[in-house]
Amino acid sequence: MIFISKYLVPNGYLGITIFPFVFLKYKGLREDTVLINHENIHLKQQLEMLIIPFYLFYGIEFLIRLFQYENSYLAYRNISFEREAFFNESNLNYIKRRKFWSFLKYLRQYDF
Repeated sequence: MIFISKYLVPNGYLGITIFPFVFLKYKGLREDTVLINHENIHLKQQLEMLIIPFYLFYGIEFLIRLFQYENSYLAYRNISFEREAFFNESNLNYIKRRKFWSFLKYLRQYDF
């Protein structure tokens, strides 16, 4: 389910996924298939990790990346969940072919 809320989506971002909802900053973003696919990848990640562990893992990895890069944007972009979503967001068939826990292969270090 997609909701529009410029207040729930942090500044600098267009959308956020909090299972089972996708929040978008502006109504027109509903038509952005790449963004919706990115957020749907996060829904799949959250579901396969049983939701709460996803957020714990995400937060811990963010802190590790923040220590590593000393930059919050680089830390965010290099979280394994985000790497997977950004790398595959343009592939609209990705979710259909995605293997279970595919984010694990994005734990390797490389910078965006």
